[in-house]
Amino acid sequence: MTNTSTILISSLFITIAATSAKTTGAADEFSQGHTHLIVTGGNGYAFNERYFALGIGGSYFLVDGLSIGLQAETWTGGDPSIHKITPSLQYVFYQVPNVSPYLGAFYRRTYIDNLPDLNSIGGRVGAYFAVSSNANIGAGVVYESYQDCSETRYGDCSETYPEISFTFSF
Repeated sequence: MTNTSTILISSLFITIAATSAKTTGAADEFSQGHTHLIVTGGNGYAFNERYFALGIGGSYFLVDGLSIGLQAETWTGGDPSIHKITPSLQYVFYQVPNVSPYLGAFYRRTYIDNLPDLNSIGGRVGAYFAVSSNANIGAGVVYESYQDCSETRYGDCSETYPEISFTFSF
């Protein structure tokens, strides 16, 4: 993809955590059994086109701090159409007061109209900052590397970009 380092720079991640128990702090928000619903939106740039990216997904905490997730994303407003499916694994270091660093990994399958599908792997690192007993702001960096990528067709075959998130628990 051309100039993919700008993808999701202005991305907004809104994460709504649906829990079965009352949330009182970071330890509860990221504890075993909790589920997070994720809605994403932002701008992206590929194939000399500007896109609006919109996605939905969820994650489930297998044990305290460790979640698995799945997200689907579609890019509109440009040509060709782009769709992405992303399973992920993330650990949140919830034990740190008021700041909860996170570290994650993901695999992504990207479907591009009239072009071969692309697989990528990547990682993310950042932190959630508590703003209340049921809300966090997250900031981090993502690195993504496209597998079997042709730089002559797609431009860059890896990218690094920031991510911003808002987590609400109820």
